[in-house]
Amino acid sequence: MAFIDEVQLDIKAGDGGDGVVRWKQEKFRPKGGPGGGNGGAGGNVYIEAVPDLGYLDYYLHKKHFAAEDGVPGGNNEKEGRNGDDLTLKFPRGTVLTNTETGQEFEVAEIGEKVLILEGGRGGLGNTHFKSSTNTTPYEWTPGTPGQEGNFNVELRLFADIGFVGLPSAGKSTLLNALTNAKSKVAAYHFTTLDPHLGDMHGYILADIPGIIKGASEGKGLGYKFLRHIKRTKALVHVVGLDSENPLDDYTTIRKELEDYDLSLTQKDEIILLSKNDLVEKNDLEKIIDDFKKTTGHNHIYTMTAYDDDSIKEFKSILTQYLDNK
Repeated sequence: MAFIDEVQLDIKAGDGGDGVVRWKQEKFRPKGGPGGGNGGAGGNVYIEAVPDLGYLDYYLHKKHFAAEDGVPGGNNEKEGRNGDDLTLKFPRGTVLTNTETGQEFEVAEIGEKVLILEGGRGGLGNTHFKSSTNTTPYEWTPGTPGQEGNFNVELRLFADIGFVGLPSAGKSTLLNALTNAKSKVAAYHFTTLDPHLGDMHGYILADIPGIIKGASEGKGLGYKFLRHIKRTKALVHVVGLDSENPLDDYTTIRKELEDYDLSLTQKDEIILLSKNDLVEKNDLEKIIDDFKKTTGHNHIYTMTAYDDDSIKEFKSILTQYLDNK
């Protein structure tokens, strides 16, 4: 099943229950004074963060949700019961945007609950209107409607490190080497259709699907996932050394990140040249020098998935970087 990271939902808070006209029933006084109770309040709607990143699947086939309405008032000044609140659960990092008002709601921490819609107030029963000049009031008020809205629900992944790079640059292989993510790997473009996450000593690493030239304008699969990069603390830019021009590959991705959101290019960046077993030592040194001159980075790292020592070395470098953040 495809990774679901965006849905549209219609959500409504409960309506308030109506106030009522009632009369107290007493022996020999069939109409012994006003006794209509107030209506109960409608239920509120909350959203809550859960750790399951696939939880949006729950909303694929059900799009309409409503909290319970308040109950109308009763006899003998009895207030109606309040409607039950509704709590909808979403993966951590989900943002709900009310398409009519533009108001945004976010759940960023596991267990966090946020009120997004308030239930309607209960109406007033005729007891409320009793006075010295109005001893038999027939007035009552209806409950008020609960708030409602159409919401765009968008998951934006949280991760400590996001791997970016052209398709087949080696990001999935790197994630598998550093964690037990078991991301599918193959020697053709767009193997990764969904973001994959892995845990490295308690740090979350995210393999962001391949970005291509023009992704910021909506081309290719990368555009769908560019927004996920915004939530990562730092980027590991993976450049495959099997490319005819690795430096051009690097600048292509940097341009797409800049065009999509300039702040992405201002994140901490670690450059990793993957598949270093495919180039001669002298050629590798020249490529590294070119990268240093172009990027201004003093440290350009290299590795190959076929050398455990290079994997361990980069894992140590990455862990040390995150420990010091």
